[in-house]
Amino acid sequence: MNNLSELLNYTYGLCEDGDYDNALEYFDAILTKDPQNSNILIDKGVTLEYLDRLPESLGCYNAALKLDPQSIDALINKGAVLHKMTRYHESILCYDQALKLDKKSVIAMTYKGLALGESGELNEALQYFDKAISIDSTYDLAINSRKTAINLMNE
Repeated sequence: MNNLSELLNYTYGLCEDGDYDNALEYFDAILTKDPQNSNILIDKGVTLEYLDRLPESLGCYNAALKLDPQSIDALINKGAVLHKMTRYHESILCYDQALKLDKKSVIAMTYKGLALGESGELNEALQYFDKAISIDSTYDLAINSRKTAINLMNE
C-alpha cells in the first residue's frame, strides 16, 4: 500500500471494523506523508475520541484548526470533546465559531443546546434545539434533546 489513497481507504476500513488502535498507526503513517492534511487530523481526532483519549483528540482538532481555522468539522468536534471533558463554556465558544461560519449548522446548534443544558441554561438550550428543528425537522438529536429539556424544566 504505497498509494496514499489506498492507505487511507484501508485505515477507514479499520475504523469501520472498530480496530481503532491499528487505525491510529495508519493515521500516523499517513500524516508522515501528508502532515498538512487537516481532514486526516480530524479523522485521527475522532478515532482518539472513540478510544476516550480526549486530550490527544483535542490536540488533533487544535492542529487541524491551525491549518484550517475555518474548518467547521474541526470546530464542532473540538466542541464535542470539550463537552465530554465538562468544559462546557469552551465547547460553546467552538459552536459559536462554527455558527459564525455556517449559520444553519444544525449539528452546531444542537450541540450548543446540549452544552447550554449541561450548564443549567435550559431556556437558552431549548431555543437552540428549536432553531435546529426549524431547519431540519427530522434531526432526532435535536428533537429528543428538546423533549428532555422540556421535561427537566417541568420538574
